[in-house]
Amino acid sequence: MKNYDTISEKDGHDIVKTARVIVTEYLKNGIKIKLKKEFMDNFSFKSGLFVTLNNNQELRGCIGYPLPDKLLFNALEDAAISAATKDPRFEPVKYNELNSITFEVTILTSPKRIIVNKPEEYLSQIKVGRDGLIVKHNHFSGLLLPQVPIEYGWNEEEFLEYTCEKAGLPKNHWKNLETEIQKFEGIVFKEEKPNGIVIKEAL
Repeated sequence: MKNYDTISEKDGHDIVKTARVIVTEYLKNGIKIKLKKEFMDNFSFKSGLFVTLNNNQELRGCIGYPLPDKLLFNALEDAAISAATKDPRFEPVKYNELNSITFEVTILTSPKRIIVNKPEEYLSQIKVGRDGLIVKHNHFSGLLLPQVPIEYGWNEEEFLEYTCEKAGLPKNHWKNLETEIQKFEGIVFKEEKPNGIVIKEAL
């Protein structure tokens, strides 16, 4: 059985291509495929995971699980179908769109709360290109994956601000000591183009 630290590029290829097969079968026939026993055996460790769908570099759907509550193969199946059909920001993906969509899967470490004495210390406790962030305050919560600040060219402070915004909070709410900020790391595998080869993204 694999774990987060032993996932190879071949594993990443298998995970991403399986996500595509899961979505294709679900959109075409309305059924969940039966995953291969070898795949389930390989990826039967608990892990947070997100599936991201992009169409011409534009986000088409992204759903996942930040906490390692599910076995990876279960999380992949649920997140892949949900990213295609249940992201409230978008209309459900149609079967005939799949040849223009790239699949991306991010496998996460467990989130850990960042402990600081004053908010300014957060800036030295997170690193763009390594960390993803979760911001929580009362019933508000928002998450941004490690690749997001790279894509937009944000620094650490901007990353904090936009994660607050994702949570529905003011941008500067990370300076409120009652705000909980967690960080996690992720391995990103994605198709270079629709149905193309799978690469490990260098963050």
